[in-house]
Amino acid sequence: MIHKKERKYIPAELEIKWETLEPFYKELTDRAINSVEELEKWLQDRSELEAALEEDFAWRYIRMTCDTVSEDLLQKFQYFATEIEPNIAPYSNKLNEKFVASEFAEQLDGKKFFIYLRGVKNALELFREENIPIQTEIQVEQQKYQSTTGAMSVHIDDKEFTLEQASVFLKDQDRDKRQSVWEKITTRRLQDRDKLNELFNHLRGLRHKLALNAGFENFRDYMFKAMGRFDYTSQDCYNFHEAIEKEIVPILKAQAEKRKAALNLEALKPWDTEVDITGKAALKPFSSGEELIEKSIQCFTNISHYLGERLEIMKDNGLFDVESRKGKAPGGYNYPLAETGAPFIFMNSAGGLRDLTTMVHEGGHAVHTFLTADLELNDFKHCPSEVAELASMSMELISMDNWDVYFKDEAELKRAKRDQLFDVLKTLPWVAVVDQFQHWIYTNPDHTNEQRTEAWTQIFDRFGASFVDWAGLEDAKQNLWQKQLHIFEVPFYYIEYGMAQLGAIAVWKNYKENPEKGLDQYIAALKLGYTKTITEIYETAGIKFDFSASYVKELAEFVKAEMDKID
Repeated sequence: MIHKKERKYIPAELEIKWETLEPFYKELTDRAINSVEELEKWLQDRSELEAALEEDFAWRYIRMTCDTVSEDLLQKFQYFATEIEPNIAPYSNKLNEKFVASEFAEQLDGKKFFIYLRGVKNALELFREENIPIQTEIQVEQQKYQSTTGAMSVHIDDKEFTLEQASVFLKDQDRDKRQSVWEKITTRRLQDRDKLNELFNHLRGLRHKLALNAGFENFRDYMFKAMGRFDYTSQDCYNFHEAIEKEIVPILKAQAEKRKAALNLEALKPWDTEVDITGKAALKPFSSGEELIEKSIQCFTNISHYLGERLEIMKDNGLFDVESRKGKAPGGYNYPLAETGAPFIFMNSAGGLRDLTTMVHEGGHAVHTFLTADLELNDFKHCPSEVAELASMSMELISMDNWDVYFKDEAELKRAKRDQLFDVLKTLPWVAVVDQFQHWIYTNPDHTNEQRTEAWTQIFDRFGASFVDWAGLEDAKQNLWQKQLHIFEVPFYYIEYGMAQLGAIAVWKNYKENPEKGLDQYIAALKLGYTKTITEIYETAGIKFDFSASYVKELAEFVKAEMDKID
């Protein structure tokens, strides 16, 4: 069993409510700091307080997403968002000011504290008192997306399924069955189209106001600073989109033509993209959530005893909720528990290959959480997404050599690997679509629903609509963006998947050439947390932080060659 780290500043059983928290924030604000040693102690005490709050919030969020219909769990989450966070914000700003103003700040170890100091200065530049209530409202409003989508279900053969469970039928060899299920899922999503449009319009307005208050022309530019994107610009993102369009889209278009020919179809429709072209039934890597966890522990153990032991610890401590059910929020995540030093994995398993990859993906995040657990300050563990997603997406590929745990039949194993590598490439155009769509949304803040639909359609057509025939299905195509949780809940958190996907391919390439060295470099990079720049972390992993057209082409050709080897 694992336990929270021993507290040295706040009481072990401190009740998390503002009345009990404020005295500690006042003490930190008023404390005299007379040496470098006292400043470091002050930082450690602040870190301990923030870690306790992070873990408390984590459990409120986890419990709420596991049961979106519980009013009690929703109120507990909203209490933190409306009563605690708004009161913390001004104190956090004062503490940042106190730190930067300290004569001893510049005497701290520059190598150790460079990233932290840079982040504090960035937060100070962004802080506006008038944005606190807006951020609170955004936090509360965002949750409505999960409540809405978590309630979605369809009936198939007189049985109720969540949309995640129903999507398994899209792999059925019976084309009429696939079409019927796809239409049911789509019809159900479209029922809430207006409701979600209204919610998004409200969020868009709040976010734009937030940006204006902070002195930015638009929310896109605000978020680039808020997310600490020191290593690249918005123009770099556009260049990356173009590289994906040039190097990846043609490969996927050719694959779509092969699929159409193999299925002997005149037109490839949206319900034809997941079915196996050999005529075999959908892959079934496991039959229950418990089996998925057990097999994943074995898979990780076969890579490294340390990796397997991390998932074993999580299982023993009840830190998984993996099976899909009605009333559960959609999607999947790995949520670090700041004091405990372990994470919680949440997902919606329905028994398919996608669930396997979700598990090893979130397992990569989980390993990252364990590897950074003992870093000196809580902030050192707050990795940028470009690094966090490198941990998870690399694990998807590294783990493939041990997927015989899930597939005893060699032919099934080959199918799984081929599908995974195809998904690696397929991820990139979707990343470009979602990212470019958000650039358009927030640099055109006064757009109408109709203009947004038109912008989505143009962007989607550019990066992938040509793979299938959408004739007569325009409503569905125009509404695809609403299924992407990130657009509603974590805006602009998406291009990182593309950058990290390239990095993951490079990590996997190193691993295949020299497994021991490749794994050691990967783990060494993750151990750094966010104590180095993104470029330095990628270099520690033995790869480049590069998303140029030439690099995209080089890595895409490597993946394609590996796919050809499987064939």
